[in-house]
Amino acid sequence: MDLLALTDFVTVARHGGFGRASRASGRPKATLSRRVAELETSLGLRLFERGARMLKLTEEGRALHERAGALLTELDETAAAIASGGSQPQGRLRISAPLLFTQMAMGKLAAGFALKYPKVRLEVTTEDRPVDMVEEGYDLVIRVNPDPDESLVGRAFLRDELIIASAPGLVNTAGEVVPAVVRGNPGPTRSWTMTTSVGSSSLKFDPVLTLSSMTMVRDAVLMGVGAACLPLSLASQDLETGRLVRWGNVEGSETVLWALYPSRRLLSAKVSAFLDYLKQAFPTGTAEELAAYMEK
Repeated sequence: MDLLALTDFVTVARHGGFGRASRASGRPKATLSRRVAELETSLGLRLFERGARMLKLTEEGRALHERAGALLTELDETAAAIASGGSQPQGRLRISAPLLFTQMAMGKLAAGFALKYPKVRLEVTTEDRPVDMVEEGYDLVIRVNPDPDESLVGRAFLRDELIIASAPGLVNTAGEVVPAVVRGNPGPTRSWTMTTSVGSSSLKFDPVLTLSSMTMVRDAVLMGVGAACLPLSLASQDLETGRLVRWGNVEGSETVLWALYPSRRLLSAKVSAFLDYLKQAFPTGTAEELAAYMEK
């Protein structure tokens, strides 16, 4: 297979068109079109569906792009490492991470990593949705309680849990409905199953305030609006200072943060370096450790 033609195909697929690929790569549009056509002929496959104003990968084209794109990236990284005389982390490192974790820790993590590895160009995107790592060009994703995926491997690096807490002025009276601050739609079930040192109980609540992020929920709870389910890591410092009171734990609410990468790719120096940096930042991986990291 012609490696240059394969590279041109990946470039066109990545940019979604010959014109955009030409502007990004500096290669003539006609050359890209000819090389992709030659690749299709040599493979006996149609890789793109061509329309008057659109260019769309066929099923075969999508499969080739996923595999070839990853392999070409590895070749580039290997060549760069050899040229630099070793496996010094360098190049672009794209990471997708969930909103709460980025708000709590990613700024410090990214800055510290950039100072330690100045040859790496780190890009962090905040997303709670599942992403296609290969299709969207991510090297690493951080996710909470991810579903099993044979195409991904990784490491668990932080553990957390949900607690029910309020400002000191709000009283938890047995049997009464408590005002609550919730994140998103609470659904039809308006109760929390709470565990304490004396056992498990059901706590009914009335969602008086609905917000879109956990940091907003915590800020509202601190103002005394109501009780809320909060990650222990987010509430830990306020519990220590007495600004929040812990009512109990939400039953079965353990959360685990994973750093994931494609299983079919060799672990690059830059990804390995970031995984090691996460381990150094959170050696025990507890919620209290994340809370303390925020205060450093």
